Amino acid sequence: MRLTIHPDKHDSIRWWVLSMLFFATVIGYIDRLTISLLAPVIEKDLGINNLQYAGIATWFLLTYSAFQLFAGRMYDKIGIKKGYTLSITVWSLASVLHAFSKGVTGLSIFRGLLGIGEAGHWPGAIKCIAEWFPEKTRAVAMGIVNAGASVGSILAPPFVIWLLLSFGWKSTFIVTGSLGFLWVILWKLFYRAPDTGKQVTPEQNAVIAAARPDTGASTAAGESESTLPEKPGSLKKLYGKRQLWGITIGRFIGDPIWWLYLLWLPLYLKNKRGFTMEEIGALAWLPYFFAALGGISGGWLSGWLIRKGFSVHRARITAIVVGTLFLPFGYFIAHAPSSMLMWIYISLTLFGFQFWVNNVQTLPSDIFEKKYVGSVAGMAQSGAGFGSMLLMLATGWVVDRFSYAPILFTASLLGPLATLLLILITGKIKKITV
Repeated sequence: MRLTIHPDKHDSIRWWVLSMLFFATVIGYIDRLTISLLAPVIEKDLGINNLQYAGIATWFLLTYSAFQLFAGRMYDKIGIKKGYTLSITVWSLASVLHAFSKGVTGLSIFRGLLGIGEAGHWPGAIKCIAEWFPEKTRAVAMGIVNAGASVGSILAPPFVIWLLLSFGWKSTFIVTGSLGFLWVILWKLFYRAPDTGKQVTPEQNAVIAAARPDTGASTAAGESESTLPEKPGSLKKLYGKRQLWGITIGRFIGDPIWWLYLLWLPLYLKNKRGFTMEEIGALAWLPYFFAALGGISGGWLSGWLIRKGFSVHRARITAIVVGTLFLPFGYFIAHAPSSMLMWIYISLTLFGFQFWVNNVQTLPSDIFEKKYVGSVAGMAQSGAGFGSMLLMLATGWVVDRFSYAPILFTASLLGPLATLLLILITGKIKKITV
């Protein structure tokens, strides 16, 4: 199969690449959510309490966070195609292996392996988007990839619960884990870097290269750049930049909000609100639908502002602040007198988070040179994972001894704090030389 585009319609190849990144996110989130959706059954079947479940979840976050430090660097060294093939193969194998777990130890080991594989997704997506999309459309592209998290989360509850009720929890892991292998086959067969001339003619490549202001239009028709990955920049110089630490600290504080709902919502619905597994399968997708709208809306807003003449700095900060305004709604979830109000508060919170994080995730490519984007994205994702790990452990301990209310109150404060520190530490969003 040969994917081709007309020089005047070069966006078609970009959107094919973007669709593959989108589906990788969908599959990844189905794999992540499988254990949380099955948690009420697994806890009962294997005799696991909330703190032990938090420990299992933490093994994923620990390896996911630690390997983010290497994943971004890996993409900078071996390239996007090989990096994604390795990452998704590892995480799909790990997901299937969950079916053979006998208790906490097995689930912890396979969860950790899943984290190693999934660590490569977001650094790879951010780097891939930086190669294929210019500044004014990157946030929209990132929003679509981020929407895959919400779409995966929308599809997972009915799909996973149906598999559970039909075949049992072990078979469910085998089916959901196998989805990634199908993705890898398509990726290996059809993906080529934009400068290889395999999918894109020299004329078309010149159009794509010219649209990337951070790389310029140096690749003229018939003059393909090297197909080898660009040599990554010096990490020693990178670590001295405040922008790196501003993005990383913002993600460290802000991302635990998302993970709280991703890993604990089914248990909260069943144990606190009295929902049956069938009701969870029927309704738990709803907040993630609004999260998808938030991710796309956040990317659209900053892109629209840039097209209207706003600087990248003003556009990104405006969108980040707008998203932040929705995050304190999480406080009201524990006190909602009805299920309807509870769903509204959860939906507003997840809408705001995706609105927020979609723009934060574009910052590495907005600020840093191409050769550093993967490394910066990996560092930021690592910070996000470590922060989430701390909140997950705290959640297990607090819920076993008290209730969900203190955790939801704490999470409602994290968004404003993350945005404040992000803005103060990062400073003006503009291209810098490391």
